[in-house]
Amino acid sequence: METSSLAQRLATRFVAGETLDLALAVSRKLNSENITITLDHLGESVSTLEEAAEARDVYLRTLSAIHDSGIRGNVSLKLTQFGLDFSTEQCRANVEQLVKRAAELDSFVRVDMESNEYTDRTIDLVTDLHGRYGAVGIVIQAYLRRSQKDIEKLNALGIRVRLCKGAYLEPHSVAFPEKSEVDRSYVELMKLLLDHGSYPAIATHDEAMIAETKAYAAAKKVPRDAFEFQMLYGIRRDLQRQLIAEGYRLRLYVPFGKAWYPYYMRRLAERPANVFFILRNLFRK
Repeated sequence: METSSLAQRLATRFVAGETLDLALAVSRKLNSENITITLDHLGESVSTLEEAAEARDVYLRTLSAIHDSGIRGNVSLKLTQFGLDFSTEQCRANVEQLVKRAAELDSFVRVDMESNEYTDRTIDLVTDLHGRYGAVGIVIQAYLRRSQKDIEKLNALGIRVRLCKGAYLEPHSVAFPEKSEVDRSYVELMKLLLDHGSYPAIATHDEAMIAETKAYAAAKKVPRDAFEFQMLYGIRRDLQRQLIAEGYRLRLYVPFGKAWYPYYMRRLAERPANVFFILRNLFRK
C-alpha cells in the first residue's frame, strides 16, 4: 500500500514528506504565502520508552531547525508518542525538555488531545508545565461533554487552546453523538475562547463554523490578530487562500515522517467519517 500510486498521492497531498528537510521546505513555501505552520512528527503510540526518547529527540531537533531557519512556526505532539502509556513521569520529563527548550527559543509547543481516557492527564501535564515555563498550549475537542468546564479552567490560567471538533470514536456518555450537537458545542466554545481565551486557535475546515467565528469576532470587535484559524496541510486550499486574502491569521498543521501510513489508517479506523473527509479533499482543489 505504501508504494501504490493512490497511497503516494495521499502522502504527497497531506504529508510534507518523510524527512525534516522536506518539512522545512514546505514550511518556507507556506510562510511565503503568509501562512504560519505547526510541524507534527508522525509516530504516535510508541511501544517502548526508548522509542519515546527518540521521538523527544526528533522534536528537539525540529524545534531548533525551525528557529535556526527563521521559519514562523512551532511544533505539536501527542503524549502517547512521548511515552504516556508506559510512564507518566518519563513522559512528563520528555515533554518538559521540549517545553523548556521552546521557552528558551521564544517558541511554542502544542500538546494534542487524544481519546477521552487521556484528557485529565493531558490537562494536568500541560497546566503544570505552563506554570513553570509558559510556551505550551493544548487542544480541546468540542464533541466532549466536559469541554466547557475544561476551557473555563484553561482560560483562567491563560493557557492557549486550540479548539477542534474531535476525531476519535467516543461513547455517547462522554461525547455528543450528533453532528448538530457537536456544531452547537463548537460555536459555544468558540465564543468562550474569543471572549476570555489567550490567543485562541479556531481549528476547522467547516465553512459554517468559520462564518460563525468571523461574525462573532466582528460583533465583539475582536481584532483579527487576537486569534487564528487553523487547518490541515492539503485540506481546502481555496478556503485557506480566502482567509489570508481577508486578513485573517492562518496556521497549517504540517505532518511529516515515515509513519504517515499507519497515521492515516489509524485515523480512518477510529472514525469512518474521516474516510469521506479525506476522500472529498483528495480530489478537491
